[in-house]
Amino acid sequence: MNCPYCDNQESKVVDSRYIQDGIRRRRECLMCSLRFTTYEKIHSQLLNVTKRSNTKESFSVEKLTKSISTACKKRPISREKIEKIAIDIETALLQKHGSEISSDLIGQMVLNELIKIDKVSYIRFSSVYRDFQNEDSFVDEIDKLKTENILNSKDQMEMFPQKKIIKKEKE
Repeated sequence: MNCPYCDNQESKVVDSRYIQDGIRRRRECLMCSLRFTTYEKIHSQLLNVTKRSNTKESFSVEKLTKSISTACKKRPISREKIEKIAIDIETALLQKHGSEISSDLIGQMVLNELIKIDKVSYIRFSSVYRDFQNEDSFVDEIDKLKTENILNSKDQMEMFPQKKIIKKEKE
């Protein structure tokens, strides 16, 4: 990496941060001591996503980030955390899976991450990914979480306190 001011090839990294589609690094030239910023980005043209309709499209970390952000809207999850999840999923796909991946695999990877950090976001994402058609689908998913003892983790508030759940009687 050449310094844009003196063209020296030696610099040190002062700060690194995840951004939407890569890593932002603040560098300091070891010769002139001036600082500059570099951006590192993974080129994901290598990944093609096969959707449920059998259509194919190029993988987009931006689209993945937007989908995760929608599920996490108004939840206590930082933008940086959402971007890190998307970048980590992209990295895992590049490392462990071929150039052809299914949208189902991506959806499952997102769910695996969201369930660790926020159950409400997990349910929201799951409702779109699994195409919930009615309120029973939501209840079934919540019941599934409860039976797996995931929902009542000590680190998270209960999503639906038992006192407030009123089961709809079937006619």
